[in-house]
Amino acid sequence: MWTSQVLLSWAISSIGRYGGNSSAGQYKNEDGCFILTNPEQDWEFVILLDAHNSSESAELIVEAFSQIKGDVQAALSLSTNEAFQNLQRITLNLFQSEEFLESCQKIKGETACLIAARKGKYCWWFSVGDCLFYLHHSELASLGQYQVNQRHFYEWIGQVNTFSQAVPCFSSGTKELRKGVNHLLMTTDGLVECPGEPYIDPRAIFNEFSHSPNKAGVRNLLKRIQDNNVRDSTTILSWMVVNGEEATIPSE
Repeated sequence: MWTSQVLLSWAISSIGRYGGNSSAGQYKNEDGCFILTNPEQDWEFVILLDAHNSSESAELIVEAFSQIKGDVQAALSLSTNEAFQNLQRITLNLFQSEEFLESCQKIKGETACLIAARKGKYCWWFSVGDCLFYLHHSELASLGQYQVNQRHFYEWIGQVNTFSQAVPCFSSGTKELRKGVNHLLMTTDGLVECPGEPYIDPRAIFNEFSHSPNKAGVRNLLKRIQDNNVRDSTTILSWMVVNGEEATIPSE
């Protein structure tokens, strides 16, 4: 018996949700996501969550950002550089606040958390744990570059919490989009931990979209891992951004 696949779309973007394979032993789906967009101001703000032991940690983060979404929207109305600086500050202030840390101690389980914001021709990301972020473009692919962040194990937010340590552990950065069509994709680890590892090489994910539109590419990813009898739930956030501005190139 298979749990259902669900594919949602907004604009040229898609959310792929695969609940896991019950015949392989899966009995729950603890993934989550939170999305804000403003086409007029040309930005997206996305959070992807991969919880375990319960969904409470993912629900806590979604609720926390729902309460401060006005701050996020206000930050993203600023210039791009100011927006990203403010998003970093907002995120750290939230995760290190006494109220949030106390709430984390009252729940069961913990979650990986990947946050990304795109404004204009730049994107910012903030990661705790092992969710994955990819940026696909033909110029980057020609140099073998597909993946933005690195998976970091033994990092979580929740009952076990990196932000309750003496020194919090997380990774963060910014990327410039190339001119033309840029494909941004975020995924929980079910995609890369599938039996047979069809997508352990980031190039294989890129190839699924080389000759397919966004929605079909996401569906192909989910169909492949389902056919390979993956147990884990998988959530994929995938969207295309057309950048009309020139990108940085070498001086020679």
